[in-house]
Amino acid sequence: MKSKGVILAVVIVAALLVFTSAYTVNETEQVVVTQFGKVVGEPKTEPGLKFKLPFIQQATYFPKNLLHWDGDPGQIPTLDKTFIWVDTFARWKIIDPVKFFQTVNNIVSAQGRLDDIIDPAVRNLVTTFPLIESVRMSNRELVFEIGQEEREAPQRKAFAIDTGREQITRMILEQAQPKLTPFGIELVDVKIKRINYVERVRQSVYGRMIAERNQIAEKFRSEGQGEARKILGNKERDLKQITSEAYRTAQEIKGKAEAEATALYAAAYGVDPEFYSFNKTLEIYKEALDKNSSLILSTDSEFFKYLKGYGGE
Repeated sequence: MKSKGVILAVVIVAALLVFTSAYTVNETEQVVVTQFGKVVGEPKTEPGLKFKLPFIQQATYFPKNLLHWDGDPGQIPTLDKTFIWVDTFARWKIIDPVKFFQTVNNIVSAQGRLDDIIDPAVRNLVTTFPLIESVRMSNRELVFEIGQEEREAPQRKAFAIDTGREQITRMILEQAQPKLTPFGIELVDVKIKRINYVERVRQSVYGRMIAERNQIAEKFRSEGQGEARKILGNKERDLKQITSEAYRTAQEIKGKAEAEATALYAAAYGVDPEFYSFNKTLEIYKEALDKNSSLILSTDSEFFKYLKGYGGE
């Protein structure tokens, strides 16, 4: 019975020793083994089951994949004295876990060192170049507003760059990397996430943009008003032309009708002159006499002969 207890105790101790000495490393990790705070052996970067001395040795894990650094947006003046807000980010990784453990020890401390190194590099490079160099990445042709053709050539010249944002970010990386190497850190990439004007400059830019758009709108309005007057003028001209042609046609038709009527009257009156005389006399009676008129005529008057003949019947 006593021997079974000893065997059980040995087994438990052996299992405890194996449990405390064995550790695993996966594909995204790397391990530094320390003994009393000092690094022993080479860092374990390959995945698998590993062993260490139980109790006196400790395994410290560090990530092996890419890590993210996000800088705080800062106000930076450019070479042409324009104040802008610059927001940057970077990708980094631990390439020497021993140096990393001995210098910064953990990810939080490493982020602080990145702040101290990348931010000054960004500020240094942004202040070295004009604003347009940090904004543009190439000299591709810009699309300008309609109606701004006369300003196109000066704008192209003003927007041309010699370095560009991509080259500036590469220079930031090259300036920061040597300072990070002693910490076992490799800076993989640095990018400018956003560039914006400070509030005072932004309001000035907005005001200039609004003024330019108002100028373009006013030009369109004036062109539209000119075109409207041109259309109205053409309408008035066409209306007068149509009216004059219609009046001429109407007068021609009226003249022809009056001529035909005159010809018909002449033909009718030529057949019977006495009827013509009788008809004209009746017209004179109608025009000269009404119910309030009084007329004294001689019996020998030509004006009275038709009345006299009518009474004789």
